[in-house]
Formats: sequence, structure tokens, C-alpha cells
Amino acid sequence: MNKRLFMVAAVALAVLALLVACGPAEEEAEGEAPAEEVVLDFPTFWVGQDAKADIVATLVEEFNSEFEGQYQVDIEANPDTDGYRDKINASIAARQVPDLFVFNPDPTTFQYYEGDLLFDFTEQLNGEWADRFVSGTVGGATRGGAAKSVPFEVGVTPIWYNEDLLAEAGWDEFPDNFDDFWQMAEDLTSNGVAPTSQMTGGSNAWTSMLWYSHILASIGGPDVWDRPLSHPQYVQAAEIMQRMFQDYTTDDAVGAGPGESSGHYMSGRTAIFINGPWFIGNITEQAPEVKEATRLTPAPRVGSGSYGAQVSFPLSNLAAGNTDDPAKREAVLAFMEFMTRPENVKRISLEAGSMFAIKYSASEDEMDPLQARFIEAFSNAEFTVTHMQAQYPVDLIAELGQGFGALALGRQTPEEFVANLQQLNN
Repeated sequence: MNKRLFMVAAVALAVLALLVACGPAEEEAEGEAPAEEVVLDFPTFWVGQDAKADIVATLVEEFNSEFEGQYQVDIEANPDTDGYRDKINASIAARQVPDLFVFNPDPTTFQYYEGDLLFDFTEQLNGEWADRFVSGTVGGATRGGAAKSVPFEVGVTPIWYNEDLLAEAGWDEFPDNFDDFWQMAEDLTSNGVAPTSQMTGGSNAWTSMLWYSHILASIGGPDVWDRPLSHPQYVQAAEIMQRMFQDYTTDDAVGAGPGESSGHYMSGRTAIFINGPWFIGNITEQAPEVKEATRLTPAPRVGSGSYGAQVSFPLSNLAAGNTDDPAKREAVLAFMEFMTRPENVKRISLEAGSMFAIKYSASEDEMDPLQARFIEAFSNAEFTVTHMQAQYPVDLIAELGQGFGALALGRQTPEEFVANLQQLNN
């Protein structure tokens, strides 16, 4: 064999030896099969017309791209918010908890912390991850020492008002007391505008429930919810609600749902509304001129009560079904870490106008003007309280709409309205 042929044969033998040592095409060591992609189902109402729908879908796509071949999250669309919550509650009650879901924090749903149905994030939220969250929000997601949901979206619901409609009725500022408020309401009515957007429909009579909560906060102060339903504050607040329903709202308020309540405000038929920052996307798209005229304020003072309170609360946490599968646990934690990255939260906030439990920085040029007003209202609050829905059983809250309707139609006195709430609370 000549020297050239010897060298070629030697190289061939070396390559063959390397292939034998590594195994065919560098398969998994010692015959191990490649790890299967973990797929997580994510039923959510952040779809369809929801202001967060597009950006959440985009972020889920980016998560799937970042962890391609390892983890995948599939969105299951549930556009009806109330229906979604009913479905989640029924699933948990049947011990069929989704892989990922939006947890609605209230006294009813926190009962699901008991037992082993939910993923426990306590250890992770006591570590470095906790530094991402606004002070107190992790504590708000904790019950009995366990954090079985991750703080995410928070709500603050000040009074909205259309300053153009107030000016046309002769008012340059929103009044800080109810004596002046009633006069302003009379002037708006005389000018052909219904003062407030009240409602009795939905599962909680949302905007009217918030009005009732604001009024109670003025009467009761920071400790308002420490007082039992037998306290006179509830009747006093119901008297104010009855007057609003009977004299200073739209003709269809009894029976109206969220769509009618918000629709009246966005069309300029009403001058005063209540909702949270998540509604910024809706009004931006549907009523930009009304948005431009919208300002935010605390509720008027009741008598010598407090002034400057805001109603604020945890709105939507992220949660997951418990699992013993290590790969699935890692997938859940990866998704939670991804969704709570400050840069991702900032994107949702800027696009949808929502406010979050995660800290992030944004310049004034980046921020929607109405969103900036929300942050200002929240920062300048004399104190904050949660809304009534967070304080009482779901059966009681579900009856608020009927109670407000009975007040409006004169079928119940304020005393009877509160007596009915007391009965539902027993």
C-alpha cells in the first residue's frame, strides 16, 4: 500500500471509530428517547373583544417560539367573562382544574386554596421573583401562608366624568360633596343628559355595585368593611342609590347590563360612569371624543364623611392546576415567569390600559393619557378599599341587581334592601 492510500484508509478508520463511539446520528445517550413537548391548555376570557386579547395572543405565540419543542401553551377561547368564571368554578369543584387559567380573587374563589387542587407558588414567590411585584400584592394572593395564584391584573375604579357635558351644564369641576352633586345632576338633567349610568343586570350589577362601594367608603372610611351589615351606613348608602336610580340615570337602568351602561356613557347620553383601566381600550376604539373629555375623580363626600377614597382590588391572578409531573411543573413556572416579566407586562398595560401588580417603567410619551390619569388617581387616593363584591358571598352579590331594581321601582325601602342583604349573608 502506497503512502497516499495508507493515509486515506487511516482517516476513514478514524471517522468510523468516531461514529461507533457516538452512536448513529448522535441519538440520545444510551438510547434515551427525546423529551416530549409539554402542552398546557389555557382557557381564558382575554380573547375576542377583550382589550387584552391581541397582546395576550401575541405573548403566548412568543412564549411558544421561545420554548419551541419544550413547552407549548394553547389558548382556549372563552369570550363570555361571567360564563368563563362559572365554567372555571364548576371545573375546580369537579376536581378537573385547567393547566392554566385566570383566577378571579374573591372570598368565594379563595376557598379553592384549600386542599391540593391548585399549584402552590409560595416557594417561588418568597424568592427573587417576588421583587417584581408591587408591595403587598403577593400578600393579597396569600391565604393561610400559601400563595396558590400569582398576582397579575389589579383594578382601580374611580368615578369617570365627561368634562364637556359638565361644562355645558355650567359646572367647571366635579363636586366633592353630595349636596352639590345633586344640584349638578339636576342641571345635567335639565340640559338633556342623564347624570349617571346605573344598571341592575349581570352577575353583580357592576357599575351600581361600585357606586354603592364608593358611597360606603365615604361614610365608613378605611375600616368600612369591618362594620356588619346591621350598621346604619348600609341604609344611608342605599338611600343615595335609590335617589340616583329614581331621578338621575337612564330610563333603561333597571334591567340594563354592562353593555348598556358603558354604551350610554360612550355615546354621550350620560355624563358619569364607573369602570377600571381595562376599559381604556374599549373607549379608545369606540368613542375617542368622549375619551378625550373623560376625567377621573373620587366619589363625592357623604355628609361629614371621608373624601378621596378609591375602590381598588386584585382583579385577575394567574393560576394553574396542581401536578406531580416535574416537566409540567417546570412548564407552568416558565409560563408564569414569562407573563410576569416587566417588559411583557408593560406591553399589555400600554396596549390595553390595564394596571398590574408587577412593577415596570414607562415614560409619559409611551402612556395613554387616560391611563396616566388612572395612575394619578390611584397614587393620590386618600385611602383605598376593595369593592363590596370582594367582601360578601356570591349569593348576596348576585342579588344586588334585583335589590337595586326594587329600590328604583319603589318596591323596597332602603331598610328592606339592607335587611334582604343581611338575610342572604346568614
